[in-house]
Amino acid sequence: MAKFIILYRATTSAREQMAGATPEQMKAGMDAWMTWAGKAGDAVVDLGTPLGYSTHVGSAASAGEDVCGYSILQANSAQDITNILDGHPHLEMPGSSIDVLEQLSMPGM
Repeated sequence: MAKFIILYRATTSAREQMAGATPEQMKAGMDAWMTWAGKAGDAVVDLGTPLGYSTHVGSAASAGEDVCGYSILQANSAQDITNILDGHPHLEMPGSSIDVLEQLSMPGM
């Protein structure tokens, strides 16, 4: 099985989302995530965490400012991951998207 890093992107940072949410909204959001994780089952390697943008190192342009969280999932193919992500609660937020990146094996390791 292949592993995939799932990057959650949004126009509003995770920090802003959490700061602006009521306790009831936070609970409803977590309930939706846990329901999705239950459906995803063994595909979830690491449910992940929200991320706060911190800094950029290097000369290349940064495209990570809109990354607000991650998960690590496993499946036989990227298409299987796409199917697992169908109905994901993150996609219900306006201005949100998900990137799926396959983890590749390091040669000789």
